[in-house]
Amino acid sequence: MNKNDILRRIRYVFDFSDSKMISIFSLAGHKVTRAQISDWLRKEDDPACQKCNDTQLAIFLNGLINDKRGKRDGPQPDPEKSLSNNAIFMKLKIALNLKADDVIKILSLAGVNISKHELSAFFRRPGHKHYRECKNQMLRNFLKGLQLKYRPGPEGMSEDPWSLTPSKRV
Repeated sequence: MNKNDILRRIRYVFDFSDSKMISIFSLAGHKVTRAQISDWLRKEDDPACQKCNDTQLAIFLNGLINDKRGKRDGPQPDPEKSLSNNAIFMKLKIALNLKADDVIKILSLAGVNISKHELSAFFRRPGHKHYRECKNQMLRNFLKGLQLKYRPGPEGMSEDPWSLTPSKRV
């Protein structure tokens, strides 16, 4: 999945304003401008769209963890240079303090039925014999389930969340 798309979807799910996005980055010790946020959130066909790289998304997700759960003692983790779908899935799970049953319920909202054993394979280290790569469709379904959980009802479903442009947000 495209990192800009993931950033857009997370913003929509939690209804974050530009100010909130900036504050989340700052919680991970990184300063961004409103212009950078706007450029990352633009549609890919917009010439002003800037690519959000793995490190920038990792910083945002680390900030989201700090925002939702509080900063942990000691030094903050360094952002990853390369971010897989498995790592994104794990960071969202940690940020929202979700247990396996919670993730399974969220996935079921998106129409995906998965067992605890299948789910745990996504959170294993690469190289483990039961490790399973998280494909784009699984991450999309998880984000869709989060949307259905955190933005239910007609107002959450009335607009296409993936087409929101930064100009609609303040």
